[in-house]
Amino acid sequence: MTTAVDLFTLDRAGQDLLFRAARTANTFADEPVTDAQIAAIHDLVRYGPTAFNGQPLRMLLLRSAAARARLVPYLSEGNRAKTVAAPLTAVLAADVDFHQRLPELFPHRPQAREWLADPVDRAAQARLNATLQIGYLLVGVRAAGLAAGPMAGFDTDGVRREFFPDGRHEVLLLMNLGRPGPEEPPQRLPRLSTDEVVQVL
Repeated sequence: MTTAVDLFTLDRAGQDLLFRAARTANTFADEPVTDAQIAAIHDLVRYGPTAFNGQPLRMLLLRSAAARARLVPYLSEGNRAKTVAAPLTAVLAADVDFHQRLPELFPHRPQAREWLADPVDRAAQARLNATLQIGYLLVGVRAAGLAAGPMAGFDTDGVRREFFPDGRHEVLLLMNLGRPGPEEPPQRLPRLSTDEVVQVL
């Protein structure tokens, strides 16, 4: 009899690392996240698909106390202490002028850059595909044995003005990164069943 686990090429331990056993982290161990770890994560997740192979996600890593201090005033109260204590915080943004790289990234369609000439449509594409890449990033962080604490509780416009004054980037999410701390893992919250999510026509 075939079980659900038998349907996956990735073994049970790998599945657990990426999904079942993983939790959103609110505390982190006192251990740095290195540049080599970030490079390895990016080298993995950059292969996730995006429209036109545009890859609009940009990451600004706030490692120093001074950089983190610039971010704190824009955070909701509940996100401040854990962000100050985290080894690393990533500001995740969409490059709304990502189309300028399409001749290099999508060379078999030389006209692709012109397809995205409209700034409103292009910004929508940038947001959608950068958000998709954030999903890949979250799984990649877990694959590296780290934990992620994504946060949407912040002043988006304030963070954009503080860190991306060029007007070329839209800030989408913040993410604390590091080895998970010693906190008791919360009980797994309910998830919707396949029957509640999937329809077949």
